[in-house]
Amino acid sequence: MAASEENVSIADHAKRTRREPGALRQYATQLAGNPLGIVGLVLVVLIIGCAILSPWIVPYDPTQIFVGPRLGGPSWAHWLGTDQLGRDTLSRVIAGSRIAMLVAVATLGTALTIGLLLGLIAGYGPQWLDNILLLLFDAVRSFPVIVFGLALVTLLGPSLQTVILVVAITSVPIYARIARTQTQSLRNAEYIQAERAMGAGTMRTLAIHILPNVIGPLLILVSMDVPLVIATEAGLSFLGMGVRPPTPSWGTILNDGYGVIRNSPWPVISGSVPIVIVTLGFTFLGEALRDIFDPKLRRDL
Repeated sequence: MAASEENVSIADHAKRTRREPGALRQYATQLAGNPLGIVGLVLVVLIIGCAILSPWIVPYDPTQIFVGPRLGGPSWAHWLGTDQLGRDTLSRVIAGSRIAMLVAVATLGTALTIGLLLGLIAGYGPQWLDNILLLLFDAVRSFPVIVFGLALVTLLGPSLQTVILVVAITSVPIYARIARTQTQSLRNAEYIQAERAMGAGTMRTLAIHILPNVIGPLLILVSMDVPLVIATEAGLSFLGMGVRPPTPSWGTILNDGYGVIRNSPWPVISGSVPIVIVTLGFTFLGEALRDIFDPKLRRDL
């Protein structure tokens, strides 16, 4: 009888002291249970891998003009055919993924950093400063992105840097407003007031207690904004106001293919399919991350 009770106590002690799975493992388990999230993750890894490894995995030089058939269809030599200059379309699509991800990372990184900083200042600062920043946000967002882009392109000239500048400036108010709203909802929380009573300064309060709670929703939004940024870059390049030829970009591929679509549809198809894949991948992954990190949408609540 005593041995039985001892075994039960040992089992209870082992159950109580069993290590809970880590947060990263829990997130991975929840992501594995979301089929669309897995599909999105695979597509995102595929696009990012192509962007990083593009200089080594392209079959041909993306700007090399071949003497062979122009506007040729898919073949063993050219899997996605060739364009009107005889350039390999697959190589140009793979190289274009590098331009697309470069624009997305540079644009969203800049917009997130500036927007987060301005949002924290607007949400935690005095009312008059909040009103001034809100007026600035509304003024920037009042301009359509394409119209604003045309104005900057006229002043600065078409280039990759101009595209990054256009999209970054128009994206800052979005992240700033979200950061401002989150900060305002947290500034009167009990633990924030307790920190103030203990003599914590403004910078410490913002950096340690508010920033970690604000950055999560913004990162999810960034992952879902990647397709929008890439589509904007492709649209400006398609209009001849973004990346300049012969630099391969999905927008320039579409522009070149549009002029010869009656002769061959492959350049248009090859330039549009990657945009669709990026949109599906980042949208599915962003939705899955939102379900995991947003307490209001978790399935276990």
